[in-house]
Amino acid sequence: MRALFVGLGSIGTRHLRNLTALCEQKGIELECYAWRSGKRELAEDVKALLKGEFCELPEQETWDMAFITNPTHLHAQALGWLKGKVHSFFIEKPIFDSTEYALSDFVLKDGQKAYVAAPMRWCGTFLALKKQMEQLHPYSVRVICSSYLPDWRPNVDYRQVYSAHKDMGGGVTIDLIHEWDYMVDLFGEPLECFNFKGTFSHLEIDSDDLSVYIARYPTLLAEVHLDYFGRSYRRSIELFCKDGTVTADFGEGTLTLADGTVQYYTEPVNRRYEREMEYFLEYSMYGVGESINPPEQALAVLKLTLGETNP
Repeated sequence: MRALFVGLGSIGTRHLRNLTALCEQKGIELECYAWRSGKRELAEDVKALLKGEFCELPEQETWDMAFITNPTHLHAQALGWLKGKVHSFFIEKPIFDSTEYALSDFVLKDGQKAYVAAPMRWCGTFLALKKQMEQLHPYSVRVICSSYLPDWRPNVDYRQVYSAHKDMGGGVTIDLIHEWDYMVDLFGEPLECFNFKGTFSHLEIDSDDLSVYIARYPTLLAEVHLDYFGRSYRRSIELFCKDGTVTADFGEGTLTLADGTVQYYTEPVNRRYEREMEYFLEYSMYGVGESINPPEQALAVLKLTLGETNP
């Protein structure tokens, strides 16, 4: 199996390591290549996982799978160059930095497959919540993801990363697209959604650091709060139901049921990415039809996240 990694930052390196370990476990012969524009030297243990590196894409090469893990604003360019040369795409979230792109210009040709990353759907707490959903009929849902951007990448100046720059696809609105991705997975798209966003904190960035939504579904209302400036990490969803409140706390790895029972799903963060890679490898090799998060759905979620769904 030949895999191409377009960009090898922190998330690309994580996927490279997980794919290598999974293929080794399954006895699949794997060759990995990196197509990189940066001059940063790779760590020796990462280099050891690669068959080769390119600064320009070889014209005649084809790949079993490609991981689009470069900055968001470069995804469309990479997909355009690779159209027709890749059997299965793994596209890091969000799929694009805006909704102005036409999917037909990039993906997919006949027989090609594509999955857009949705790691929150693979964490133990969320999987446990999904098992409860059939018996829950919430009247209201409240979602929050609050964290401090300077703490995201230790020993890296937060002002220099893409998250800080709107023209690079940064900003809390689409950087934290995970929340709307899992909301759509749980409840579908809302009937209407209103979004207020902007830059309000002391952080030295030109992208939005706060984004707040109110959404209406046929049977419930939802509130979503996303920010870059919360000093205490909070990531959770509360479902207000007839018998009480059900809370999935993704930071703590707990699911609190309406009767107060607390279930624990603490696990290493990488476990969600391992599950995601297990799914993608299986889908790439044997899957039929669309992935569980195809480009069309990812683009619809991006429109929702950017507040472009209402007339």
